[in-house]
Parts: sequence; structure tokens; C-alpha cells
Amino acid sequence: MDPDYVAEQTGQVLAAFMTEEPLEKMLVDARSHVVTEAMGALVIFEGVVRDHDGGQRVASLTYSAHPTAPDVIASVAAEVSAAHPRTRLWTAHRTGPLKIGEDAFVVLAAAAHRGDAFAACSDMADRVKAEVPIWKEQALVDGPVTWVGLE
Repeated sequence: MDPDYVAEQTGQVLAAFMTEEPLEKMLVDARSHVVTEAMGALVIFEGVVRDHDGGQRVASLTYSAHPTAPDVIASVAAEVSAAHPRTRLWTAHRTGPLKIGEDAFVVLAAAAHRGDAFAACSDMADRVKAEVPIWKEQALVDGPVTWVGLE
């Protein structure tokens, strides 16, 4: 059983937003806000732009989002926090052009215990990918452009 002050520090969404800014520069600051002395676990998911998709090589990509995406990512984060009340969450998703190797999507989940942090991080990553209206335009190495997420 954790001391009462642990519960006072958890059940919080510290950030949930869309941005055109590089996420890598935000991670140190995000970590310092998510982790407190009461947190014994930090799980970080970094969705990194890869050079292939569906068996084809990708040269570059651009993320677009519906105007409601900032509200949807915030709502999803609030729901995940409510489902995992012993965690502290921070998440962001990029829009605009990204290079291979850059972070497109990041989730940080901190908790007093690792099981809570892993579960919240996984849930957040899955729900954002499934529910936030974001589309990916991929320029393939062999020339054509494909769209992902329009279904």
C-alpha cells in the first residue's frame, strides 16, 4: 500500500497535445514533469518514423490532423488517466513533414509501480492511434504517394 501522498500526485494528465515542433527537444522537460520522487517507474513510448510501410520503402512523410484532433487527444488522455488513476501521463503527436528517424508520437507514463505505468502507456498509445483523426501522407522511394489512416 502506498502512502496517501502518492495518490495526490497521480491521476493526472500533464499534457496531451498536437504540435509541429520536434518532440525530441521536449522529452527532457516532459520527463521532469512526469516523474516525481514518489514515482518508481517511467515508461516511454516513442513512435519513430521508419523507412518502410506495407513492404514498400518510404522516402518521407507528412502528418495531417483534423481540426478536432487537439480536443480528441486531450479527451483520450483524460479517459486513459481515469482508467489508470495511479499514473501521471504526458503525450504529444507531431503534424507536418517529418524525416525518417524522427519521433512522430510520444507517450510518457509514470507511476509508483511498473505495472501501472506499462498499462497506461500501452493503453494511451493504442487509443491515440485508433481514435485521434490523424493521417499520414507517405512519399514512397519508387515514386507514388500513399495515404494511411483515411479509412
